[in-house]
Amino acid sequence: MGAPVRAESGRSASGWLLQGCAMAGVGLAVGLACWPLNAIDRLQDSLISRLPAYGGGWTGLTLALALAPIATVPLLLALQAGVLRRSAGSGLPQLLEALQRPERRDLLLAAGTTAGRIALWGAASLALLPIGREGPAAQLGAAVAHGLGRGLLGSDLLAAAAGAGLAGAFNTPLMGVIFVAEELSRRFQPNLIWPSLLMAGVAAEVAGLGGQPLFALGSQATPWAELDQALWALPVGLGAGLLGALMARMLVLGTAWILPLARAHPLATGLAVGTALTTLTLISGGESSGDGETLLRHTLSLEGLEGSGAEALGWSGAARWGALVVMRLVGPVLALAAGIPGGVIDPAFAVGGSFGGGLLELLGGPSGLGVLLGMAAGLAGATQLPVMSLAFAIRIAGAQQLLPGLLLAALLGAVVGRWLMPLPLYRALENLASNQQILSTKQPFSDGPPKREGRP
Repeated sequence: MGAPVRAESGRSASGWLLQGCAMAGVGLAVGLACWPLNAIDRLQDSLISRLPAYGGGWTGLTLALALAPIATVPLLLALQAGVLRRSAGSGLPQLLEALQRPERRDLLLAAGTTAGRIALWGAASLALLPIGREGPAAQLGAAVAHGLGRGLLGSDLLAAAAGAGLAGAFNTPLMGVIFVAEELSRRFQPNLIWPSLLMAGVAAEVAGLGGQPLFALGSQATPWAELDQALWALPVGLGAGLLGALMARMLVLGTAWILPLARAHPLATGLAVGTALTTLTLISGGESSGDGETLLRHTLSLEGLEGSGAEALGWSGAARWGALVVMRLVGPVLALAAGIPGGVIDPAFAVGGSFGGGLLELLGGPSGLGVLLGMAAGLAGATQLPVMSLAFAIRIAGAQQLLPGLLLAALLGAVVGRWLMPLPLYRALENLASNQQILSTKQPFSDGPPKREGRP
């Protein structure tokens, strides 16, 4: 009598409570750290909404926004080749290495490295580059936990904190938990899932207080029967999944080619990439710019995409749809292959949603359903993470009744992705980073490009 209550593992209830409070504290800190990311994301949406594709016109401000990549990308690549070399890259290859190599965590998860990556991503986002944010967000979460734990936390807890970073950036707790289990650790175990749930839940709630919306695209009505969802999911899932997989493959091949050029000739490479992105913006009227969230929200509003450069050129129907899909595919590859911090979640959603909506519109089906199915399939095809893609698609669309169609679309997308990319994207980028010595900590700073070395 009077002895403390103990769980089966032998830990006292007070011990579990203390550990839970500590994990909640990490989640709180990660959620607060995500506020700047979410503020930048909202500002980007505000800037994009001024472009002609979304009802604005070509003014001095919008022309400056369209031309911003020409000046911004060379500057970013120059910084990445110099003082911010350790902050280059999306953040996920660096995070994966930190989880696997504890001796390198102090460098890979250092506060300065993390702040530099967030600054690079923020500048790129405000220049309306078509990049996502899961790389900086996940690395930020792990870096916050590493700092609070004074370097003593194990890989599982750091992975859980990385998932909390995703949860805070996207206000989607379950997405963060599944990403930890499905990608970072590749195992579903209570000692991993429980901390992830707590950290991700707190981080998402705190991020929501900073203005991150619960349903990014609003709450969608679901007038479509389950059988109709499944039937339309077949062509959309296969097509959008193929596009997502193609984006992943192009990104890996593009990184192998463009990144060494960016390291050796940052200004020239940046000027070429920035000019290409500006050209896409001028042609599309802004549909190719930004992470794609504004495009998808505008599409689902059924207001159309009037005022784009494609329409000004007389493109319509299949030609206009195809042009939009190509631009949403090529733009993110160019930006991310140059080593600019970012991610593929938003771009894969955008290219998949653009394909699905356009396909069903051409086939006489419900284009809104096509957008939603395409988002899930595109993301699953790019990442080969169907469960995470399904959870995220349901969350941002605000429609659980779409589960049958989204599930089938995500499954088909992942299958197509595995067929085209036997090695999943994030693992392929990690291997590429190791093979080409592009991880910032592999080599000290120098005035020239990094020397190529073989793997040890």
